[in-house]
Amino acid sequence: MGAAVGKPAFGLAVAPRTAAHAEERLAAAEHALLQWARSPGADAGVWDADASRTNRALLAAVDDVLLLAEEDPFPLLLLPGAASPRRRLEDAVAAAASRMLEEFLRVRVWDASPLRAAGDRLALASSGASLLVFPSAGNRTSAASSGTGGEVDASDGGSRSRASSGVPDEVAALLESEVWDDLDLVRPAGVFVLHEIALRMVRAGCTKELSRAFANAPCDVLDRFLSILRVECSQRTTESVIKRWTTVTRIIGKAIVAMRRQLHAQSPGPFDSFREEYLQAITENRVQILLDFADGFTTVTSHEKLVYMLGMYEALTDTAPGMLLLFTGARKELVSERTHGILNKLAGAIRVMLGGVKARIQGGGECPRAPSGGVHPLARDALACVELLARHRATLDLILSDAAGERGATPGSLAALVTELIASLERNLQGIACADAGAGGSRHLFLANNVGFILSRAADAGGGDMASLLGDAWAARRRGRLARHVASYAEASWGPVVAVLETARGARPAKILAEFNAAFSRARDSEACREVPDPALRVALRKAVSEMVVPAYCAFLQKHPRLGTSVRYTAADVAESLSELFEGSESDSGKSL
Repeated sequence: MGAAVGKPAFGLAVAPRTAAHAEERLAAAEHALLQWARSPGADAGVWDADASRTNRALLAAVDDVLLLAEEDPFPLLLLPGAASPRRRLEDAVAAAASRMLEEFLRVRVWDASPLRAAGDRLALASSGASLLVFPSAGNRTSAASSGTGGEVDASDGGSRSRASSGVPDEVAALLESEVWDDLDLVRPAGVFVLHEIALRMVRAGCTKELSRAFANAPCDVLDRFLSILRVECSQRTTESVIKRWTTVTRIIGKAIVAMRRQLHAQSPGPFDSFREEYLQAITENRVQILLDFADGFTTVTSHEKLVYMLGMYEALTDTAPGMLLLFTGARKELVSERTHGILNKLAGAIRVMLGGVKARIQGGGECPRAPSGGVHPLARDALACVELLARHRATLDLILSDAAGERGATPGSLAALVTELIASLERNLQGIACADAGAGGSRHLFLANNVGFILSRAADAGGGDMASLLGDAWAARRRGRLARHVASYAEASWGPVVAVLETARGARPAKILAEFNAAFSRARDSEACREVPDPALRVALRKAVSEMVVPAYCAFLQKHPRLGTSVRYTAADVAESLSELFEGSESDSGKSL
């Protein structure tokens, strides 16, 4: 192990001893040290895992060997053979240093017990609510049945826009910075042992060997969460593993900062000169594991996983600066270069996914048809997608701007992309209306339903982030368009009913009234089962129909007061009947537009 015999680290001035006496001391120490070397692990060591001293005799042997080396009692010319006392002393120093390294790898410096509850919940929690974008038929079914139990969901923006209700409470707490100040992650007794070991490794002249051992040092605080990834990877879906990676990465990023702060706050001692190198070594290994996982997902390009990949990108972006502050020199350069490389690959995958979303909306004819002229599934999926993307606006603006100007690239900002996506959606809905709903009131009702749905989700109540992307002018144009569809529906579906009352002169009023009653019943029976999910739009449509039909009917009755028993409906009856329109019907739910 390269012990520097005869060069005391602290300049101890020890009076020369006789070689014979020194050999007796060496023999006693050898017995304790080399006995351990023949069967390592047979003894309990100097300290146990909790840093309690359990073998004082072994530690005394280590100290005596190091003291002998500092006293240098065996001249170079004395007994130069292989079994000379000097050679035996060198071997004993090597054995003492090896013993200290074993102790170093055994002692527990970090205390994961404050994190045990969160780790257990994270390992046992279900995948949570699905955030798949335009899921396939199979994934729609699995998404509908998910969401039971505790959810693990820090993938929708993390600290920027995380819906913490989707994360177990113990895990959600760790995603906040303040809680880490109250968690005791360092075992003071373990730090004391590090000082004891460092003192002896310096005296043995084996500091390089100690430094090399840092990479293999245990760290229960970080390893508890990394073990979740290792176990889960082969047992979960891609999105589930990504969600757990995102949560684990955010927690580990905060843990590393807290660990460094708490280690620096411990009582000073010989290990202080190794402290930064030690922290860098144990952290680098764990960070590289996280990066290995992330790198493995950079080839995922299915648009269904878009939100999860955004969560991964944001977790790494948010966590990297704090972790990189811990590193210096070559380590910092290595970790930084690899982190940025993975971020670039993730950004490329996300841009491919956005292209997939765009193609999916533009080719939306694959979607099932909407029942009774209601909201089309393509509109629901597209708006759900845009709402999810809006939560990641800052990230997507950065990713899109980096590729702006490239041939075939998506627009250079999320606002431009969303505007293009909704424009494509609206063109598709127009085509669907013409193909499926045909002409007349059905087409206008379908478009009113879908324009109203887009408007309510994107700009009106609950629009939030989406409203800021699209702007007031966009919303104003859609409100005008919606009003025209409402008026056109009333004219197309109920104008012919009112027109019966305006039959050419000469027709008998009773006959006109009978024809009106028949036309009104047909229209009412046909339109009552039409689906208008939005209550506000339902009210607007009823009002438009009522304002067209009821005044015309009242005027007809007033003009012909002698109709008597021929009057089947009063004006109030007509108004009440119209107030029941657009409630939908279970029996009609399977019909096309």
